[in-house]
Amino acid sequence: MPVNKLDNIDLQILKILQKSSKITNLELSKKIGLSPAPTLERVKKLEQNEIIQSYHALVDPQSIGLSVKTFVLVSLAWQKENALNQFMEKIRAITEIVECYIITGEADFLIKIICKDIPTYEQLLFKTLSQIEEIERLKTLMTLSTVKDSKLLPYKYEQ
Repeated sequence: MPVNKLDNIDLQILKILQKSSKITNLELSKKIGLSPAPTLERVKKLEQNEIIQSYHALVDPQSIGLSVKTFVLVSLAWQKENALNQFMEKIRAITEIVECYIITGEADFLIKIICKDIPTYEQLLFKTLSQIEEIERLKTLMTLSTVKDSKLLPYKYEQ
């Protein structure tokens, strides 16, 4: 569904569900001013068109003992045969890597790692990441605290 096919009600639904996907259909229908049946139809259509891709529980990492968050700049050894595909395959298998982006600038990839503590991160760095032969250079950026972590996409929801 192209963006221009979304009307104000669809946009309101998206905004509300990004803030709280646990809202009931009845509560959602009251907030957007429609009855429950057409509200549910609209949500299902947004899901079918993959505008709404999934629903998740947002878990506080620290509350379950994951207190270290790092970003790592990765430069690949491009001279290695099939370096890109080999690297991506290996990265996908490491559970502590929760996000990975191909980037421009001083590195080729930016990866986000969440783990228990500094010794765990050190183990991951030296025993796992540094053993990936497609990696030429790693640069760790250690986070100290989170200033903003919004899940609401920056979109003008009122048209």
